[in-house]
Amino acid sequence: MTDPLRKPSRKNPVERTRKPTLPAATRSRTFHGMTRAAAEGRFELQVCHECRQVQYPPRDVCGYCLSHRLQWSEVDRSARLVATTVLHHSNDVYFRERLPWRIGTVQMTVGPVVIAHVHPACQEGMPVQLEMKLDRSGNAALFAVPQELPPHYQDDPMMREMTNNVKFRRVLVTDGKSGLGMAMIRTLLQTDASIVFLGDPQPWRPSPAFNTLLTDSRVQVHSMDVTDSDSLERVAAEIGGKVDVLINTADLLRDGGMLGTNTISTASDMFDVSCLGLLRLAQTFGGAMAGRAADGVNSASAWVNIFSVHAMASLPSRGVWSAAQAGGLSLSHCLRAEMQMAGIRVMNVFTGPVDYEWEQTTPPPRVAPSQIARQIVQALANGLEDVYVGDVANDIRERLRSNAKALERELAGGN
Repeated sequence: MTDPLRKPSRKNPVERTRKPTLPAATRSRTFHGMTRAAAEGRFELQVCHECRQVQYPPRDVCGYCLSHRLQWSEVDRSARLVATTVLHHSNDVYFRERLPWRIGTVQMTVGPVVIAHVHPACQEGMPVQLEMKLDRSGNAALFAVPQELPPHYQDDPMMREMTNNVKFRRVLVTDGKSGLGMAMIRTLLQTDASIVFLGDPQPWRPSPAFNTLLTDSRVQVHSMDVTDSDSLERVAAEIGGKVDVLINTADLLRDGGMLGTNTISTASDMFDVSCLGLLRLAQTFGGAMAGRAADGVNSASAWVNIFSVHAMASLPSRGVWSAAQAGGLSLSHCLRAEMQMAGIRVMNVFTGPVDYEWEQTTPPPRVAPSQIARQIVQALANGLEDVYVGDVANDIRERLRSNAKALERELAGGN
């Protein structure tokens, strides 16, 4: 049984903040097959194509028949906890600051014996299930949890170190007036988020639905626009040192390819939001969040960027917008590399067509903003890094993996 997480006491601004530390980060290229699976919330290990033996740790040839034909596949995550120990001392600085830390030997049903982080609700000899999590250095780690998850199991300090649950955290939604932004706010208010900061890029535009959300005492609204550096600097000076999770919901969608009627000014506006807007946010809020990555339970935790799945595969009828999305995705990868040094998770969310005013003529299936918001909150709680929302996004992901050139031709033909 895990005790419910209690709301942390107010941080003492005079007390020295710990320098951010990370667990050991060196891994082989082969190992990062596990990292890829953990980033998307899957449980995959290598399976030998010849003898069908499951491999752990990841290796270049089969440990049983020496075949090099190893495939990453979903495997049964059930196991039995053989033995445990609790570390009360560690020479590693990261773990030394977070002791005690529980680890154990786990016998998987599919064969391998692994060393895993162990949830306190697990007892020796009992059946458990393994989860694949990303640690603070961005590498996959195995975590043993009970097969029947107890209430508040994610409140365990070890589990919280590897996830980004919004519980008792302060969250900034950059554009709270958009359809997705308001759905994000409603979902966050249903959790135990401590404070929800809202960006309002158009204070002059009335919105009764938006005003209704402001009646909650946890909501604080700020006039900010990702295309206006001055507004971002003003807001960052006020709340930049308080934001634990930043969710960038800003977007500008317009139709048109390169040879159509789309003007350069419209293209510039889309790039200004999706690319330069993300750059401005990183320059104004990124440093403060990275500096607070070691504040214990009050630490900055995650940065969420929301893209269309066409950032990965251009849609010719919206080619310029797809390019702006792709540029934002490239900047997000850069931000992830820089934030990784502080242990802050940068999560990319890829969606299909969203069910709002600019997609009214798009044939279904479309994704409801509320569905995107719920999956973002769940993905944060699970510590994911890449999230695909909706049938279209998942379909394009699979088509990219199977035959990217065929997908390019199909999208050009409108399929």
